[in-house]
Amino acid sequence: MNISDVAKKTGLTSKAIRFYEEKGLVTPPLRTGNGYRSYSAKQLDELTLLRQARQVGFNLDECREMVSLFNSPQRHSSEVKTRTLSKVAEIEGHITKLQLMRQNLLDLAASCPGDDGADCPIIDHLAGCCHSAKSR
Repeated sequence: MNISDVAKKTGLTSKAIRFYEEKGLVTPPLRTGNGYRSYSAKQLDELTLLRQARQVGFNLDECREMVSLFNSPQRHSSEVKTRTLSKVAEIEGHITKLQLMRQNLLDLAASCPGDDGADCPIIDHLAGCCHSAKSR
């Protein structure tokens, strides 16, 4: 298979495929006599795994580990599960932080009159000010 065929089958762009190859995340494809990449089913599976892993939040280093586990006949599903649950915990931490950020923004918005006046508690808070523009 050539790179455009692999791109269609994996949902990745040719640029992304070359990037993953450059970063050593997939087994290098064979080169034909004219220098074109020739992909096997193994590379197709690795690239599909990468796309799916990226979609659920794994970073490049974690994807490298997942591809390594994919290619290891000695892997244990417990390793994959542990990494997956670790990612879930990381995402839950991000969600908690985002919920706090959201609530802080809602509180700031509620404190602002939102009128044509220059006095803005949001700007004052973000600037670290305790006073309004009127008292300056």
